[in-house]
Amino acid sequence: MAQEINQGYDPKEVESKWYAAWEKNGCFEGEVEEGKDAYSIMIPPPNVTGILHMGHVLDNTLQDIFIRRARLEGKSTLWFPGTDHASIATQTKVEQALRNEGTSRREIGREKFLERAWQWSDDHGGKILNQLKKLGASCDWRRTTFTMDEEYERSVRAAFVKLFERGYIYRGKRLVNWCPSSQTALSNEEVIMKPQKGKFWKMRYEIVEEPGRYIEISTTRPETIMGDTAVAVHPDDERYADLVGKHVWRPFPRAEIPIVADRAVEKDFGTGALKVTPAHDQVDFEIGKRHNLPLIDVMNPDGTLSEAAGPEFAGMERFAARKVAAKKLEELGLLVDTEDYENNVGFSERADVPIEPRLSEQWYLKYPKVEEAKAAVERGIIKFHPKRWEKVYLHWLNNIQDWCISRQLWWGQRIPVWYKKGEDRLDPKNWHVSVDGPSDPENWEQDEDALDTWASSYIWPFACFGWPNEDEKTLKELAHFYPTSTLVTGFDIIFFWVARMIMAGLELYGDDKKELTDDEIAARIPFKDIFIHGLIRDAKGRKMSKTLGNSPDPLDLIEKFGADGLRFGIINIAPSGSDILFSEERIEIGRNFSNKLWNACRFRQMNGSVDANASLDAILERLKTSPLDGYSNWILNRMLETMREIEGQFAKFEMHQLTHSLYNFVWGDFCDWYVEAAKALLQKKEDPRHDMALAVSDLVIRQALQLLHPVMPHITEELWHAMGYCEEGAFIQDTVLLTADDLAAQLAAAGVTVDAAAAENVEHVKELITKARSVKAEYNVASKRDVTLFVSAADAASAKIVSENLDTIKKLAGAATIELKETVDGCPGAVGALGTVYLDLSSAIDVAAEKERLGKELAKLDGAIKAGSGKLNSPNFVNKAPAHVVEGARKQLADTQAKRDEIARLLESL
Repeated sequence: MAQEINQGYDPKEVESKWYAAWEKNGCFEGEVEEGKDAYSIMIPPPNVTGILHMGHVLDNTLQDIFIRRARLEGKSTLWFPGTDHASIATQTKVEQALRNEGTSRREIGREKFLERAWQWSDDHGGKILNQLKKLGASCDWRRTTFTMDEEYERSVRAAFVKLFERGYIYRGKRLVNWCPSSQTALSNEEVIMKPQKGKFWKMRYEIVEEPGRYIEISTTRPETIMGDTAVAVHPDDERYADLVGKHVWRPFPRAEIPIVADRAVEKDFGTGALKVTPAHDQVDFEIGKRHNLPLIDVMNPDGTLSEAAGPEFAGMERFAARKVAAKKLEELGLLVDTEDYENNVGFSERADVPIEPRLSEQWYLKYPKVEEAKAAVERGIIKFHPKRWEKVYLHWLNNIQDWCISRQLWWGQRIPVWYKKGEDRLDPKNWHVSVDGPSDPENWEQDEDALDTWASSYIWPFACFGWPNEDEKTLKELAHFYPTSTLVTGFDIIFFWVARMIMAGLELYGDDKKELTDDEIAARIPFKDIFIHGLIRDAKGRKMSKTLGNSPDPLDLIEKFGADGLRFGIINIAPSGSDILFSEERIEIGRNFSNKLWNACRFRQMNGSVDANASLDAILERLKTSPLDGYSNWILNRMLETMREIEGQFAKFEMHQLTHSLYNFVWGDFCDWYVEAAKALLQKKEDPRHDMALAVSDLVIRQALQLLHPVMPHITEELWHAMGYCEEGAFIQDTVLLTADDLAAQLAAAGVTVDAAAAENVEHVKELITKARSVKAEYNVASKRDVTLFVSAADAASAKIVSENLDTIKKLAGAATIELKETVDGCPGAVGALGTVYLDLSSAIDVAAEKERLGKELAKLDGAIKAGSGKLNSPNFVNKAPAHVVEGARKQLADTQAKRDEIARLLESL
């Protein structure tokens, strides 16, 4: 039922009104609808205690666009929401709170700590989901899942047990990435390499068998000298050939350690001799295994030095120990040289502290179905958009290493392994691995560690439905919605999450099978399409952060631009798969576009009733009241072209083009051209074509609102109702969006023929008007509307078209008079398909004054060119000035010359 459109658009009122109505009426609820194609998206679960940032805005706007488009297409849709428990981030916050209270997790114990963690999660959690609602996210909120929910946690345990029973999960003692701050192991993917400026210390170790002879060694980590158990040289290095098999004195604690030959040593790096610390470096660890070297762990879990480092260093912070060790080398006369050195150092992604390679007993996952995961992408069963990200994905799979899945944390899914009390924990015979635990728990102790957060979210696409339960609801929903349709995510978690979800689906969803056919792969994959977007950076290309103060609060932007304005603006500046340079000025277009759309609909209401818009058939019937004029043919043709453009963009996942097509059609074609050209018809009710022009406007606005709805849901819902396009109680998503071909067929069936030739003629008229505007702008008379234009038509047919559209050309080009002439002399002009349009300068400017002004400007530019040429002809300047200064001078001269040529051309035309 139509409603009067207010004079001004108020996003806050409209957005809150319609979101509440959608939720109340179950518009987002996804259910199995037999006979309909399914379309489902699983939200990448944000941290439960997180708050909305610009990355979430982009990611969730894209997902909402896909899901709302699918609803409009009449599909059975489901957008499944949820949150992640964020093990390290949450535990860090809770432990900080405990320290502030003068206690620790160890002091209060696991049970009390988990109570505090749940309390923290409850107090701070869920805020981000409410913020997503402010953005307009149309998730089925009834289904919201938390990765620590009892049912979901059970699914995680089931996945662990299945993978363990199939031989993919094992326990091993090896060197891991250790975070001294969080005091947990990390996977390789959780370590960020950062360039760091440090020191390179060259020291010397005395040869035991030849007192007074030394071997020189370079190191960046003197604090680990106490863990050295050998010195290694390359077997082909002639400098040290006679030393292999001999020993050196480790300076502190003083001990004999062997010199070994190993091909892992780089002869040309440093001195070519390597101190080997097997417990604190991955390369050294491998050397140690090959030469049966002992492992001395000189580091405590918190990054302080252990008792094994000796009493002088025990308890000392690692970087303080580095300075003390270097000083001690100097005191012992063993420090040869110190130089500045820059190298890449691994940092904990979460805690942002340098990690330590540390020997530790951990649980590992040997990735399953790696070859099938590669085949799924290589054979096009799963498609990346843009396609270039396939290479990144495949490169990682081709170089994959086993995944350390255990974390020394309490907040998270506890590893479902129990050890028999009093027995050797390293012996698998004393292990119990199950979902529910042993029947006699009093005789067993559960593993203290929790699973890596990613080791719970990697089963997200099927676990959220209740897997591995086999009840009727779970099986029915999985059969309908799985594999899901589209994953939207950033490139930064292709390894963390995307690849792991694919392997988990291929291994766990379905029966245990060693090999899979392509059909079986297609049935098990978690999603069919992966849309990768870039990261949002500030206008200078910097990563957004609170520290830099360059990360705006999305809620502030929603307050300023409206949710729809923000959504439109952020998609409009997002190039395909590349980083987005954000500034508020760049997203203002969204707010401006909202206002333009609002005013266009209001203008239509002001010129006639919209009560006959309730159905497409009713609008088509009105279109037959009189033949379509040229501009009506053109706008309907452009409508069908735009619909086809957008259909192609969704099919190819070219979302960066979507808002540009919508903007160009609604603002450019409809508002700036059609409404202006047809304004006389729209406003003159006595004109027999008036009703036809209104009906054309109504059809165009109807289709535009449907096309825009996925991007700008609130304002389009408001205008859909205000324009009378649906019955009371219905919503825009209840009306299926026709394809361009189907709509064209309905137009033809209703007897409405869109004349492509007439539409092309209008394109030529538009071009002529644009050329006329350009010539006027060139002579600074763009705003003058009393000028005279001459048109020299290309042929008789062109002259006829110009004659038929003279009023429109005058009005839109801004001219008082237009004359058709065969030849025109002495006037500036521009050539188009219909002929050449000329500006009569005598009607537009004071020619004598303009010639005088341009003459002065030409003389000034000639002087600048002479000076610039003189500078560049001077050897002193060219040879002595910095290269960038010389290049700048050359560019300035070229720009000045180009400007001078343009002024000369204008002067000649006068």
